[in-house]
Amino acid sequence: MNRTALANWLNRPEIRYGIIGVIVLNAVVLGLETSPAIMDRVGPLIIAIDRACLTIFVIELVLKFIAHGRNYFRNGWDLFDTVIVAIALVPAGQGLSVLRALRILRVLRVISVAPRLRRVVEGFVTALPGMGSVFVLMGIIFYIGAVMATKLFGAAFPDWFGSIGASLYTLFQIMTLESWSMGIVRPVLEVYPHAWVFFVPFIMVTTFAVVNLLVGLIVNSMQDAHAEESNAATDSYRDEVVERLKAIEARLDARGQ
Repeated sequence: MNRTALANWLNRPEIRYGIIGVIVLNAVVLGLETSPAIMDRVGPLIIAIDRACLTIFVIELVLKFIAHGRNYFRNGWDLFDTVIVAIALVPAGQGLSVLRALRILRVLRVISVAPRLRRVVEGFVTALPGMGSVFVLMGIIFYIGAVMATKLFGAAFPDWFGSIGASLYTLFQIMTLESWSMGIVRPVLEVYPHAWVFFVPFIMVTTFAVVNLLVGLIVNSMQDAHAEESNAATDSYRDEVVERLKAIEARLDARGQ
């Protein structure tokens, strides 16, 4: 089997879905390993399944390397899979016990195998430059709000607004709308009746404006990625049709002669 045939075989739907099945099975096994009761009963079987899944992952990566050659290292998703599997291969001895917890990262391989999930991640990565500007804007807003809140409410509520750090965390909680009204704002309003003038604009700007701006950037990037993929598929289909028409024309010319 040559490289092209091997690459086509690896890209077959049944192979791709089979790898996804192994990833899901491995995720379930890694979850079962956290249960002492289950490990006491069927611990050796769980470990054997985990090793079998890891072996399948290694074989898949080796076959991909054989099929793609040097181009293997030019594909970001293949490198991502290699790093994830390499982490699982490192022995979790003393000082490296955290690697046992990092084995669950193998579940992330489903992103590289599933085209739709991969498109979502690519859209998110494409949106990062624009998101960086939004994060800077949000940081400025939070800093200004934290300084104001510390000056205004720090004396009466030192646990929430006693310092810049405490104010930043409290304002972040308010932005997420987690117990913001009954837990924080209403107690502040009992001492400072006009505090709503600060909190309402802050929520309107951060929660409803800036956060929705982030969502809009991500959605727009995903749409652009989908459009590029659709255009690539259309171009590929058009080229295929043109090649078939040329072949038909050549056959007609041969028969005419």
